[in-house]
Amino acid sequence: MAHLDGKPVTTDDVLPLALTGYGHFTTMRADANHRIRGLSLHLDRLVRDCGTVWGAALDTGRVRQFVRQALAGQRGPCVVRVTVYDPAVAVGHPAAADQPQVLVTVRPAGAMPPPPLRARSVPYERDLPQVKHCGLFGALHVRRAAQLAGFDDALFVGPDGHVSEGATWNVGFIDDAGTVVWPQAPVLPGITMKLLQQQVEHRITPLTLARAKGMRAAFATNTSIGVRALTAIDDAPLAVDDPVLSTLREAYLSIPGEEP
Repeated sequence: MAHLDGKPVTTDDVLPLALTGYGHFTTMRADANHRIRGLSLHLDRLVRDCGTVWGAALDTGRVRQFVRQALAGQRGPCVVRVTVYDPAVAVGHPAAADQPQVLVTVRPAGAMPPPPLRARSVPYERDLPQVKHCGLFGALHVRRAAQLAGFDDALFVGPDGHVSEGATWNVGFIDDAGTVVWPQAPVLPGITMKLLQQQVEHRITPLTLARAKGMRAAFATNTSIGVRALTAIDDAPLAVDDPVLSTLREAYLSIPGEEP
């Protein structure tokens, strides 16, 4: 079931979002007790992005209420997506839309972490990378191309030759000294990445593709997958059983969830 501002959604409600793709969102993993790691950070993201995308304020109390409503009766871990868009948005005059509403959808959560993935490097940078927006065509197009070529996903390399992020995930690395390294690049400030940076010593630095391929290990992070190892970038293998990966997973799972 999907709800828009707390009411069951209709086709007419979501048609403008489907036709324009103009909006922003956050995705949160709720445990069996409906607690969410990093919930406050997710709400901060929604407020920040609402200002950028719509020039409007967002009532986080109402968002919490809608999330609680969506989770009521749900059993087991699930993934909650909160999308903020205006049903009045139109391709010809998007500036006329400035009354965003809150769409909440829920789906079952998969196992965490999923199996390691092989990433194909691609030259790509998302529009407005600091915003978690609904404009996913480019990212999904390069993901699809990577999968058709035998890989699991795409790893973006910016115009400056530096690695940035994955199609829907942040990427981190483990160097020969066992230090966690995050790319310095235009990327979505992921919630899981932020939580890990608060828990585990790390450094942030620009990484060329060649340097990234030479790392001891690499991993993908987002709310749905937690910490997922990369088994290779292109033809360069990476360790999937590195002990630092276990440290990162344990650190993430130790973070208490928040009630909506």
